[in-house]
Amino acid sequence: ELRDELLFKQPESSHRGDCPICCLPLQLDNEKSCMMFCCSKVICNGCNYANMVRQAERRLKMSCPFCREPPPLTKAAVDKQRMKRIEVNDPVAMYEEGVMQRQKGDYSSAFEYYTKAAGLGDTEAHYWLSHLYSDGLGVEKDRGK
Repeated sequence: ELRDELLFKQPESSHRGDCPICCLPLQLDNEKSCMMFCCSKVICNGCNYANMVRQAERRLKMSCPFCREPPPLTKAAVDKQRMKRIEVNDPVAMYEEGVMQRQKGDYSSAFEYYTKAAGLGDTEAHYWLSHLYSDGLGVEKDRGK
C-alpha cells in the first residue's frame, strides 16, 4: 500500500516553481499563469483574477498583485522595465528578452539571453537553447546529437 501512495502522490512543486502569492505550484501550462512586467514575478491566474476582483470591488487603480506597483502601460515602458530587471540578473526578464530577440530573428542575441537565464536556473531558457542548438540558429548546429 505504501508503494501506491508514493506512486500517486502529487509533487511538491513543478519545475516552474510556486506562485509567490498563494504558494501553490505553478501549472505546467503557461496559459494558466502570467508574468508581471513590473517585478518579473510569475503569478497564477487565480491570484491575478482575485486581485482584479478586489480592485474592481473597491474601485482601486490597477496594480500588480505582488509588488502593488501600477503596470507599465506602453510597450516602451514594458521594455524599459524589462531592461531594469535584466540589469539585476532576473532570469525571467532575461528569458523574456531572449523570446523577443528570437521573434525578431536576432538569434545570436537570443542565445546570449537564454544562456544567461539558463545559468540562473530558468528551465524555459534551457528548452529554447536546445532548439537554437538543434536548428543551428545563432550558434553552430550540434551535429553530434
